[in-house]
Amino acid sequence: MNGGPGEPEEEALRSGLRRMRVVATCLLLLAIATYVATSLWHDAPGWVGYVRAAAEAGTVGALADWFAVTALFRHPLGIPIPHTAIIRKRKDDLGRGLQSFVATHFLTEAIVRDKVNQIEVANRVGAWLCQPVHADRVSSEIAGRIASTLRKANDELVVELVERSVVPRLVDVPLAPVLGVLLERAIEDGLQHRAVDVLLEQAEGWLIEHPDAVHLAVLDRAPGFAPKWLNEAVAAKVYSEALKLVGALRADRGHRMRQSLDGFLVDLAGKLKTDQDLRAKVEELKARALASPVAADAIGRMWATAKGLLLDLSTDELGVARRAASTHLATLGFKLTSDPELAASVNRTAADLATRAVGRYKGDIAAIIGDTVARWEPAEASRRIELHVGRDLQFIRINGTVVGALAGTLIHLVTEVVL
Repeated sequence: MNGGPGEPEEEALRSGLRRMRVVATCLLLLAIATYVATSLWHDAPGWVGYVRAAAEAGTVGALADWFAVTALFRHPLGIPIPHTAIIRKRKDDLGRGLQSFVATHFLTEAIVRDKVNQIEVANRVGAWLCQPVHADRVSSEIAGRIASTLRKANDELVVELVERSVVPRLVDVPLAPVLGVLLERAIEDGLQHRAVDVLLEQAEGWLIEHPDAVHLAVLDRAPGFAPKWLNEAVAAKVYSEALKLVGALRADRGHRMRQSLDGFLVDLAGKLKTDQDLRAKVEELKARALASPVAADAIGRMWATAKGLLLDLSTDELGVARRAASTHLATLGFKLTSDPELAASVNRTAADLATRAVGRYKGDIAAIIGDTVARWEPAEASRRIELHVGRDLQFIRINGTVVGALAGTLIHLVTEVVL
C-alpha cells in the first residue's frame, strides 16, 4: 500500500486515530489508577470519597464506551461476544443502506438542478476558455484525438462501410435535383465567378509562358498551300487575340461571354430540377459510375486524400486550422461570459442534461457505493471505515470518562446530602 496516491492522507488519518486512542486510553488508565489509589487510602479525608466516586464512575463509563466503540469494528479482546464486530458482519447491509440513502436524498433531480445552476457552467467555462492558453489546450487536445482516431482507423473497413451504407443511398436518392439546388446556391454566392477567375488566371499564365506552343498548334493546322509568312502572321494574331480575350474576360465579370456562361448555368440548374429527360440521363450516368469498378478505387483514393488532409490539419500546430480553432474557442468563451441569453441557454441545457442523466442512471450511480463496499473484505471494510471515523469515535470514550466522573461525583454528593 506504500506509495499509493492516497497514502499521505491515509497516514495522516492513521496518525490522528492513534493519537486520540492514546488520549482516551490514558484517561481510562488515570481513572483506574485514581480509583485504586483512593480505595487503598485508609482514614482518608472526606473529599477523597468524591474523588473515588468520580474515578469509579469514570472508569465504568470509559470501559462501557470503549466496549461500544470497539464492538463496531472488532471483537473486544478477541472474544466473539454476540453483536460485536458489527461492521465486519453487516458491511453489505451498510453498503446497501448507504446506497439507498444517497439515491433517495442526494441523487434527486431537484438537488442536482439546483447544484448545477449554482455552478454557473457557462460563466466558468467561458472564463476558462477566454484565456488563450486554455483555448490552445482544448484545440490541441481535440486535434490530438482526431489524429489518433484517424491513425487507428482501418482504411479497408472505412471504404467497405462507405460502399455498403453510403453508395446504396446514393443510388436511391435522385441526384439531378440535388445538383440543381447546389448549382443554384453556388450561382447565388457567385462561386462560378471565382471558379472562372481561377481558370482564366491559369490560362493567361500558361499563354504568357508558352507562346511557342500556340504558334506550333496553329501552324500544324494551317493549310499547306498558304505561304509561310501568312501562317506565321495568323499564328501571331491568334496568340495575341487569345491573350487579349483572356485578359478582357478576367477584367470584366460583366463580359457578354461570361454572362452567357451565367445564363447557361442558371438554365442548367432549372432543368436539373424540372426536366425529366435530363434527370433520367443524370440518373443513368450516376448508375453507370457507381456500378463501375473504378468507383470502389475512387472511394479508396478519396478517403486516403481526406485522411491525409485531416491529419495534416490536425497535426500542424502552427497551421491555419489549429489557429482558427483556438480563436473560435476563445471567442466562444467571451460570448459565454458576455451574452446573458447564451449563458442562460447553456446553463439551462447543462441542468437539463444533468437532471436527465440523474433521473435515468441514479440507480446505477448509487449502486457503485453498494458494489464497492460489497467487494471489500470484511476486515478491510472495517479498517477503512474506522480510519475515517475512528478518531471522532474516540471522543465518545473521552466523553464517557468525563461524563461518568461527573455523574459519579453528583451521585456521591446526593447520597451524602440525602442519606
